[in-house]
Amino acid sequence: MSLPTLIESDRRHLIHPVASYRTHEKRGVTVLERGNGAWLYDAEGNELLDAFAGLWCVNTGYGQESIVKIASEQMAKLPYATGYFHFGSEPAIELAQRLVDLSPRSLQHVYFSLGGSDAVDSAVRFITHYYNAIGRPGKKHCIALERGYHGSSSIGSGLTAIASFHRNFDVPLPTQHHIPSPYAYRSETPDDAQAIIARSVQALEDKVMQLGAKNVAAFFCEPVQGSGGVIVPPRGWLKAMRDACRRLDILFVADEVITAFGRTGPMFACETEDVEPDLMTIAKGLTAGYAPMGAVLISDAVYQGIADGSRQGEAIGHGQTYSAHPVSAAIGLEVLRLYTEGGLLANGQAQAPKFAAGLDSLLDHPLVGDSRHVGLLGAVELVANKTTRARFDSSLQLADRIFEAAYRNKIIFRAFGDNILGFAPALCYTASEVEAMVARVRKTLDDVLESADVRRALND
Repeated sequence: MSLPTLIESDRRHLIHPVASYRTHEKRGVTVLERGNGAWLYDAEGNELLDAFAGLWCVNTGYGQESIVKIASEQMAKLPYATGYFHFGSEPAIELAQRLVDLSPRSLQHVYFSLGGSDAVDSAVRFITHYYNAIGRPGKKHCIALERGYHGSSSIGSGLTAIASFHRNFDVPLPTQHHIPSPYAYRSETPDDAQAIIARSVQALEDKVMQLGAKNVAAFFCEPVQGSGGVIVPPRGWLKAMRDACRRLDILFVADEVITAFGRTGPMFACETEDVEPDLMTIAKGLTAGYAPMGAVLISDAVYQGIADGSRQGEAIGHGQTYSAHPVSAAIGLEVLRLYTEGGLLANGQAQAPKFAAGLDSLLDHPLVGDSRHVGLLGAVELVANKTTRARFDSSLQLADRIFEAAYRNKIIFRAFGDNILGFAPALCYTASEVEAMVARVRKTLDDVLESADVRRALND
């Protein structure tokens, strides 16, 4: 198809995720054609620096030849193998073992999903089954964080706490609840880490007391909140919340769909505080976006409770046609090799200080109120008044204007609706690419600041 034909066909037929359908019809699609390393190329020939790794996922960068080779070889050898009827494939079995070897000690069993949303959905189903199986059927309520993101499945979207995922979808469910995020910049005590941690623990304890401990099943959290605005909690927060869950007799679920595989520095964000979850959800960096795959990692206690709670020979009724897909699993194994033996994890860690310094350097810009980051995951928050931290009025449509200006400056990053700019560069980024990222972001902010209505909104 010609480019105009592609655009018109997309407008007529292809539904895009998390978009205003009428806005998309009016705007039209931007067709991406190819990628190499940290760079993307659109159908009009623009070379774009990808500062968001696709959608937090292309951690290896684009065009990794070894991944393409492995995928091709696996497709030629065994393109599909069902996990039903006690069948399996070598890549899936090896990948499960590798994930257990790398992940926190508590996690001993792996269920493969197709991505992050259905990994969360699977986790909820396993938790429900577990408590029913061990004779505690009253434990049905789940607690998550405000501004949290746990996918867009029928169940997970209720744990998600972002308005667009609730609107007209009849969620959250009555069994889904939220407590405040550890959002330091919007806190009364932004520099008091212990106070922020204490408030989160107290909020969890209060919510469990309100609902009754016998009714609460689990607490879900991202070690760093991604789609909620890259909210980085103080060090010690994750362990404090895990310890609170133990005291409260509820399961602790770490949603590492975004934060795993070097995104925050180590292989898993939980490693930073030696946290051992009861369940962990992963996706994105597992295959670096080269093929769909996610997973739920489950503790032995939860697995045994489910297994022992069924009558002899009775099937556990949860599964998907493409669970443990051999091509995705083969890709996952190669991606893990690139993280470890290929040096990508080490390179991400080496670039993290430069990335942090680059985001912090934007604090002198008139539009920037906050910079936060861990590993190669970060954000800057734009404010109308640096002293009061007042937000810009939504009528400015600042996020859309920033995204369009960024594209003109040949850079892609996430512009959230509440004027937070999110960054997640690939682990293959070089020092010069980090410098280019910061320079192009600053130019984008300068361009937006040239608009008279934006300048008027400052300090209002």
